[in-house]
Amino acid sequence: MTFMDSISVCFSKYITFAGRASRSEFWWFMLFLIVGQMIAGAADSAMFGDNVFMLGGMEFSYNTGYFGNIFALVTFLPTWAVEVRRLHDTGRSGWWLLLCLIPLIGFIILLIWLIGKGTEGDNEYGADTLV
Repeated sequence: MTFMDSISVCFSKYITFAGRASRSEFWWFMLFLIVGQMIAGAADSAMFGDNVFMLGGMEFSYNTGYFGNIFALVTFLPTWAVEVRRLHDTGRSGWWLLLCLIPLIGFIILLIWLIGKGTEGDNEYGADTLV
């Protein structure tokens, strides 16, 4: 699956939590999200500037994030759906995403599962994505 195919599939399955997602579909979409947030952050900084404040003698800056917030809202459901479908590809329920609520350890476990190879052949969540 190519970069553009992944984006197309993820947005066409906007809230489709059933089925499976291959590693390439998932990781190409994650790359799209990272690049999109970087572009939105750059646009926010260019249009609205950075807010700077002093705290305890240290200077901190941040931008308001209007474009970044809009991008995050538009991509929230497709991201959630592709994560669930990716877990389905590994033979796990989408409810395992709740592991993110456990600081650090939950994220590491999920990351290992999302990186891992999916089950070969059909599983309870659908047909093999690599056939």
